[in-house]
Amino acid sequence: MTSRALFPASFRAISAGLIRGLHTPESKADFEKIAKESVPLVTFEQGERKEHMLHGEPMPITAAMQDAQHAAIPFDGSIMQNLTPTMTRFTLIGKFAIVTGGGRGIGLSMAQALAEVGVGGISILDAHPEIGEAAAQKLRKDTGIDVRFYSVDVRDENGISEAVDNAVSHFGQVDILINSAGIADSNIKAETYNEQSCYNASKSGVIQMTESLATEWARHGIRVNAISPGYMDTALNRVPALEAQKKIWIDRTPQKRLGRVEDLNGLAVYLASDASAYMTGNNCVIDGGYTLW
Repeated sequence: MTSRALFPASFRAISAGLIRGLHTPESKADFEKIAKESVPLVTFEQGERKEHMLHGEPMPITAAMQDAQHAAIPFDGSIMQNLTPTMTRFTLIGKFAIVTGGGRGIGLSMAQALAEVGVGGISILDAHPEIGEAAAQKLRKDTGIDVRFYSVDVRDENGISEAVDNAVSHFGQVDILINSAGIADSNIKAETYNEQSCYNASKSGVIQMTESLATEWARHGIRVNAISPGYMDTALNRVPALEAQKKIWIDRTPQKRLGRVEDLNGLAVYLASDASAYMTGNNCVIDGGYTLW
C-alpha cells in the first residue's frame, strides 16, 4: 500500500482497536475462572478496601444487547459556503475511503461518520459477506454516496490487494484507510508464550509499526496514526463468559462505563481530515480514563 499510484499525497491511514489488553492484562485462566465461578472485585473508597464477589453465570444475549443500529445522516453540500475555515477542515469533500471490518461495530460506525462529513465514496471490506453487504446497502441508501462492499479477510494478502486495486480503479483514488477489522487469532505462537502476552506483544507491534510507517511515508504526504480504545461495548464483547469481567472493566474506568462505538467517530474524522494535517505517528488513547490508574 505504499505505491503513489494507489494512494495520493493526501492519504491518511488510521488503525483502530489496538491495545485494550496492554495496561492490566487478564490471563486465559482468569477468563476461565470468571466463566465457571465468581471473581473478586476490589475497590477502594476513602482509603478503605472493599471486596465484592461477582458471579459469572452464563446469561442469554438478548436483542437489547446487540449493536444499536443508527441511520447515517447525509451530508448537505450546500452548507459548505457557510462553514468557517476551521469547520471546513473537518469535512471530507472529494475524498474516498477504505474501511476494513466495516460491516458492523466500530468499523461501520466510523464509515457512517465519514459519510456524514461528506466523503465521496467508501469501500467496506469485511470477512462476513451477509453482514458487510447489508451494511453497505444501508449506508448507500441512508446517505446517497457510492458505497462498495468487498468480501475479503484481512489475513488474505492477495484478496486485500485485489480489493484495493478494484477500489482505486472504481473511485480513481483512495485518500483514507481505516483498519478496524478485528482478528482473534494471534500471530505469535501461543504454544511458546502466554496467550495474553502474545496479544499484548502483537498490539505493541502495531503501535511501533504506526510510528515507523509515519516516519517512512511522510515524504510521500502520507500520515499514519493509531487509535487505542478502552474496553468497548461491541458485539464481540457480548459473550456470557465476559459479563462478570465487564463489571471489573467498568469499575476500573474513571467514567464508569464501557465505550460506545460512536465515541471514536470524532477522533476518526479528525485523523482522516485536514484538521490533523500536521499530526502523524501518534497513538491516540481514548478509553474513559482506564489507563490513568
